Amino acid sequence: MSWRGWGAFAALGIIWGLPYFFIKLSVQELSPLLVAFGRVTLGTLILLPIAWRRGALRSLGKHKGAICAFALAEFVIPFLVISFGERWISSSVTGILIAMVPLSIALIQRFFGVHERLGRWRILGLGLGFVGVAALLGFGTISGPLGWAGVACMLIATLGYAIGPLIIQRHLNGLDPYGPLAASLAVASIVLLIPAVL
Repeated sequence: MSWRGWGAFAALGIIWGLPYFFIKLSVQELSPLLVAFGRVTLGTLILLPIAWRRGALRSLGKHKGAICAFALAEFVIPFLVISFGERWISSSVTGILIAMVPLSIALIQRFFGVHERLGRWRILGLGLGFVGVAALLGFGTISGPLGWAGVACMLIATLGYAIGPLIIQRHLNGLDPYGPLAASLAVASIVLLIPAVL
C-alpha cells in the first residue's frame, strides 16, 4: 500500500472516530435530542443546496418510502440512541460497538434481498477487523444498569447503520447519491424538530 493509501486510512479513522468524542462532550451540556437534531440539520444545510444544484432531487418522487425508511434507519434512530447512550458509556466502548456495522450487514443482508457471497476469508476479515478496533480503542468500563442501557443504545444504532446501506443497495441504487442523502437528512431534521424544540 502506498503512503497516500495509508494517509487516507489514517484520515478515515480520525474522521470516523472524532464525532463520538464530540458527542460525548456535547451531551454533558445539551439535550441528546438537541444534539441529534443539530447533527442532521447541519448535514441538511450543507447537502441540500448541493443536491438541488446537481438536479439530484428531481427523480426522488418514486422513492419516498425508501427515503423515509433510510432517514429513520440511518439518521433518526442511530443519532438519537447514540446521543442518549454516550451519557452512560465511554467513547471507546461506543467505537467498539459501532465497529460491528460491517459484521451486522453481513449477517442481515439476506433479509433485504442482498446476496453477497460470504466466504471463509471474508468472515475472518470481518472478525479480525472488529478485534483490531477493540484492541486499538481499549475496553472501557461498563457499570450498572445505565451502562448496559448505553450498550443497548449502541447496538440499536449499529443495527440502524447496517440497515441503511442495505436500503440504498436494494431501493436507491443507481440514483445520484446526493439526492437520497440530502432528502433523507431533511426528513430526519423534520422528524427531530419538535422533540428538539420541546
